[in-house]
Order: sequence, then structure tokens, then C-alpha cells
Amino acid sequence: MDKLRRVLSGREDNEELGLTAQVLDGSSLSFSTRVKWFVICFAGGILCSILGSALLFLPGSGIKLFAVFYTLGNIAALSSTCFLMGPLKQLKRMFEPTRLIATIIMLLCFALTLCAVFWWHKKGLAIIFCILQFLAMTWYSISYIPFARDAVMKCFTTCLN
Repeated sequence: MDKLRRVLSGREDNEELGLTAQVLDGSSLSFSTRVKWFVICFAGGILCSILGSALLFLPGSGIKLFAVFYTLGNIAALSSTCFLMGPLKQLKRMFEPTRLIATIIMLLCFALTLCAVFWWHKKGLAIIFCILQFLAMTWYSISYIPFARDAVMKCFTTCLN
């Protein structure tokens, strides 16, 4: 009965929604909740990447575990920003013209890393795709810092000359 009163009075709380519904509706989370889940998701991503790097040296299936954990870590770190700005805004910003190529390469490398490990059974190719993941994530991340890409390009051209 209390729920009916809240609905009719327009004061329905979002705590009735599940976590998935709250995440998809980015405006329903408080700022402190968004920051907490960002930190949890980002830290989980870093932990997965570090764990994957440690598992690389296991004999046998070490490269498979590395590729899976490293890719999951990057996906978790990337999706952590959805908690700060909301998933739709995150997707819109990911596919802006300044980030489009880096986003496509990054997402393609996520998929190709897992394909190289599980379907093609090419361990060396999986390592190459993980390196490309790292480079694409770095290039994507610095696109949020004003003039950072220009500074990096200038640094590389200066080093090459």
C-alpha cells in the first residue's frame, strides 16, 4: 500500500529498481554512488589486467588466461566511465569523430584477441592484439585531455627526426 501511495504522489524511489536498471538510467544514481561504482569497476579492471599479466607466465594455458583477463580488465576500465557520465553519453562520446578510429580499433582488438586465443589458437597473435589494445586504449584515453594527442604526435615526430 505504501508503494502505491508513493507512485500516486510521484515520490517513487529508485531503490526498487535493480542495479542494472539504475545503471542504464544514469540519472537515477547519486553522485557518490556513481563515484563508488566507477572506482570499483576501474579498480576491478586494473586488477584483472594485473592478474592477467601475472598469469602470462604460467606454462600451458597462461597466454589464454592472460588474453582473457587483460581484455576483461580493459573492458571493465572502459565501462567504468559509464558510471560517471551514463552509458548513452559514454557511447556518444566514444563515437565522436575525434575518437572514432581509436574506438573502432580498440573494440576490434578486444574481439580479435579473444578470437586469436580461442578459435585460431595463435598465441603470438593474441599478444600482438593485446599490445594493440593497450595502444588503442592509450590513444583513446588521451583524447579526453585537451591537446594531449598533439603533444604526443609532436614528441614522436621530434624523436624520429
